[in-house]
Amino acid sequence: MRATKFQLEELRKLGAANLYHGNGDSGALDPAIKPIDPAMKLAGPALTVEVPAGDNLALHIAISKAAPGSVLVVDYKEHMDVAVTGDIMALAAQQRGLAGMVIDGAVRDAEEIARLGLPVFARGLSIRGPAKTGPGSVGNPVTLGAVTVHNGDIVVGDRDGVVVLPAEGWSEALDLARQRDAREEEVRRKLMAGETTVSLMGLSDELIDVNMP
Repeated sequence: MRATKFQLEELRKLGAANLYHGNGDSGALDPAIKPIDPAMKLAGPALTVEVPAGDNLALHIAISKAAPGSVLVVDYKEHMDVAVTGDIMALAAQQRGLAGMVIDGAVRDAEEIARLGLPVFARGLSIRGPAKTGPGSVGNPVTLGAVTVHNGDIVVGDRDGVVVLPAEGWSEALDLARQRDAREEEVRRKLMAGETTVSLMGLSDELIDVNMP
């Protein structure tokens, strides 16, 4: 089932952490992959890209062929010496209507990308630029750390990190995340009324050495 615009907005609002738990505590990418700007958020179906270290031809091809709303998920082999993309390609992606990019490696032109407002998540930054000779692939499954990503999987990212929800199971993860969010809102209400996390969660202090004055 394809996610609607409304559902994607709800996924963004619920956030990556809630959806990670809704997905059975699975699908989280390496926590080193963070937004270029902390305010950036994204949600959309994945278009997978594999590029060899130091090259970005496949990423150029992917941007030119991607459907609006797609999130490019780029397996760049955790490469940090040479950036795979910068502000020019980010602008090209924005003009194509893409929802953002998630890159397991380095990018550059961080300030310019932040000004553009296109959500770009990456492992880090490098000033060096890549070649454009290939090889690479677009649309085949990629593996980032322990997470394999397929075309159409739903990718959600925010300041906390990035989670990948399976194309055939993201709606169930959304439902469970809604329930978790409602429970946490009730916890917040009770905390504001004076209760403690110890009482609310049924925690014990038996294994804790407490020496209060």
